[in-house]
Amino acid sequence: MTLQDALVEQIKTYNPAVNSALVFQAVEYAKVMHEGQTRSSGEPYYTHPVEVAGILADMKMDVGTIVTAILHDTLEDTSATYDDLKGKFGQEVADLVNGVSKLTRIESQTVEGKQAENFRKLLLAMSEDIRVLLVKLADRLHNMRTIEGISKPEKRRRIALETLEIYAPLAERIGVHRIKEELEDLAFAQLNPEARESIGNRLSFLRKEGIDLVKTIIKEVGEVLKKHGIEADIQGREKTPYSIWKKMQRKNVAFEQLSDIMAFRILVDQPEQCYMVLGIIHGEYPSVPGRFKDYISTPKPNGYQCIHTTVMGPSQQRIEIQIRTKGMYAQAELGVAAHWAYKGGQAASLKDVKKYRWLRELLEILEQEQHPEDFWENTKLELFQDKVYVFSPKGDLIELPSGATPIDFAYAIHSDIGDKCVGAKMNGRIAPLNSRLSNGDQVEVITSKTQTPSPTWERFVVTGKARSHIRKFIRNQQRGEYVTLGKAMLQKIFRQEDYEFTEKAVTGVLKTLKVEENDDIYANIGSGLITARDVFKAIFPGHKTAIAKRPSADMDQAVFVKALGRQDAPMPIKGLIAGMAVHFARCCHPLPGDRIVGIVTTGKGVTIHTIDCETLETFADTPERWLDVSWGEGPDSPEAHVGRIIVTFQNEQGALATMSTVIAKNGGNIVNLKITSRSVDFWDLSVDVYVNSIKHLNDIIAALRATPLMISAERARGR
Repeated sequence: MTLQDALVEQIKTYNPAVNSALVFQAVEYAKVMHEGQTRSSGEPYYTHPVEVAGILADMKMDVGTIVTAILHDTLEDTSATYDDLKGKFGQEVADLVNGVSKLTRIESQTVEGKQAENFRKLLLAMSEDIRVLLVKLADRLHNMRTIEGISKPEKRRRIALETLEIYAPLAERIGVHRIKEELEDLAFAQLNPEARESIGNRLSFLRKEGIDLVKTIIKEVGEVLKKHGIEADIQGREKTPYSIWKKMQRKNVAFEQLSDIMAFRILVDQPEQCYMVLGIIHGEYPSVPGRFKDYISTPKPNGYQCIHTTVMGPSQQRIEIQIRTKGMYAQAELGVAAHWAYKGGQAASLKDVKKYRWLRELLEILEQEQHPEDFWENTKLELFQDKVYVFSPKGDLIELPSGATPIDFAYAIHSDIGDKCVGAKMNGRIAPLNSRLSNGDQVEVITSKTQTPSPTWERFVVTGKARSHIRKFIRNQQRGEYVTLGKAMLQKIFRQEDYEFTEKAVTGVLKTLKVEENDDIYANIGSGLITARDVFKAIFPGHKTAIAKRPSADMDQAVFVKALGRQDAPMPIKGLIAGMAVHFARCCHPLPGDRIVGIVTTGKGVTIHTIDCETLETFADTPERWLDVSWGEGPDSPEAHVGRIIVTFQNEQGALATMSTVIAKNGGNIVNLKITSRSVDFWDLSVDVYVNSIKHLNDIIAALRATPLMISAERARGR
């Protein structure tokens, strides 16, 4: 039997009236369009989309979805066009195939950027018709089943990681538990094969040892229910290696300490019977405290309904029991796909599907984020986390990631409420905005019309939606400040080089710097993306600016300062006797432009301090040691000096590299740095930098202050 014959027979098992000709036509079209293409395994490529269609047929999907699966790669990988598909198979199929197809032209050069751009399109398409996601999940499932055909281990790992971080959580969000579990297990096999094999071997051993115990438990529980007049279907289900691994990681326990690697499922006909069964089970066996969840009265956002409880069952075995109706079981296995399952001669319509809040939130993140990588990061934050369930004052159940705060809750209700949040009540009591929410908390948000998002919120929020809104506000607020600062810095360079500043001069380099307007240049200067000097050089490429010479790499700071005091070295200070040894104080690091004073030090000559140096207080009683000095000018000026900056920055990946890049772009050279304080959120550093003058140092400090990850930057005083 051919693949297409097998597929049609599979569909006929649940839809005898299927349009077989349409399915055959789709397979033949895919075969022609993919002619000459093969998979990594060497098989003809068209077999892949037919297998994907088979996965959807297992889920009893409608014919439109199955035809879409057969054609899902034609737009991306062949010469087929949207109009071709529309003419042959109708607009519905053409729209679905277009939604599943990846972008053919992606500007971003990073892997993350490409993933994000592809996911953006998928997200927009599935917001119109969630069947796009069902086809995409089936496509990913077949790719994972056949991933061993890919020869490069790093490519297999990348695909598996993407599957675990994006597609398995998406499957969970739309309630397709069957696909979610298989995707997780297949990805786990690629990402941590040793752990999976170890758990698999252990499960095999326990399966052989405990097969009689499972039968005993099923038999005894069945007899208990029959005694109370309840007819039920009882099943024993072994948990997947990945779910066991996650529990071992979460609880930090060894495999031997897990007592619930088996779950028993009790299926009944009516919802009220679920509660009757619960009462019987709890009356017969002691329940384990804290291990009861009722998802029937409060379903999960993906529609999942079930009662979970753990009891000390037969033979004093701790067992997990799930109680649900047979309809709830079908919903748990197929999730949103159940809405399109062929029933009573027709498939359900799009209007029958509940609009998912999480999907709207992902669309909001898409609108907020400017950079694909940020969108990708916040999407993973939104999808790939354990959940906590809290209530609004009206009793609505809100699902949030574990560790969520009242700010996350406020943004989950509505973005405007999040923006204007000034406080929160948890269970009727005022709570800090960075409090962690727990299951069952009732949260009330206090708002103010004058409130705006605080940049500090970004440190503790955990949802992608909250983070994207806060970042957007900060970007909009900071842009105005960056424009003002950047323009002032550029005007300063013009004055230093004796040029008249004009907007026209800046406009002339817009194309060179690849921006659209002058304010973009000023904002980039103010934010530290480029330096004012770089822009000046772009405007006047032929202008030559004297650059301070820096000491060689093998000359340390002490030797360099000593060299400046040699008798035959140029005299940088006015008011000193020729030949007098000069040292620059390490407490205040004086720079050209500072008001300075000389202190005569026995055996050392003269030490130069800034006029406001705190160390000078120790010489208050010896005025005869004070010398009135000033900086020299012209060729006798010093060639380079050390300035010390105290920097506080956020403890985030790349923050230290950002700081050093900003300093380098502004013409500074770091010669020493020291971590003076660090915490989970912030680091304090003392940074010594070679600079030309106090103006040069102030430019660097201004650039650091304008850099988002930098909390503060100050010149060191009296240290």
